[in-house]
Amino acid sequence: MKKKHFALLAIIALIALANSGCGYNTLVEKQQNVRAKWANVETALQRRADLIPNLVAAAQMAGIQEQEVFGQIAQARSQLLNATQGDPQSRTPEQREQIIQANQNLSSALGRLLVLVENYPTLRSNESFLKLQDEIAGTENRIAVARQDYNAAVQDYNTTRNQFPMVLVASLFGFKEEPYFRAEEGARQTPRIDPNALRRNNANSNAR
Repeated sequence: MKKKHFALLAIIALIALANSGCGYNTLVEKQQNVRAKWANVETALQRRADLIPNLVAAAQMAGIQEQEVFGQIAQARSQLLNATQGDPQSRTPEQREQIIQANQNLSSALGRLLVLVENYPTLRSNESFLKLQDEIAGTENRIAVARQDYNAAVQDYNTTRNQFPMVLVASLFGFKEEPYFRAEEGARQTPRIDPNALRRNNANSNAR
């Protein structure tokens, strides 16, 4: 029995060794494709982060005083910008996970602001603000397309990586699985906010 086990291990080792050269090159190629697609995602996220201060400024000029929401947006944007420091193509899977989470936090905070805007008819009819909203919407579409392309590259890479005997090569050379860029649960639902409750919270905070 031990001889059979040894023979089986030897065969697996030989297969892995025989395929290591070709397998390594294949994994490198597919991993580089994932990184290139991810760089496009980060470009779209950066464009979005650059537009958000203008959106917040327009809301503040219109008299929206919900500082809690503005604070959430500022914090989430700062987290995203900090997470995206450096070269996008050199991100580890763990670093990409952090950026995905930071983006979800920013989406949530931005959604709260857009819900509050519904209570300000003057702002909704302002031409410059509408153009800014269009820019944000266009950026969201760019992110969606970049995310789809990235996820397709991740699926291709992860599928190849986890197939036998490629999984042995991946383990041997340290190729990790790449994370998918999924929207958080409930992200497609419109956030519900009670602006009066926010004002009460702000009033209580200022009174302390």
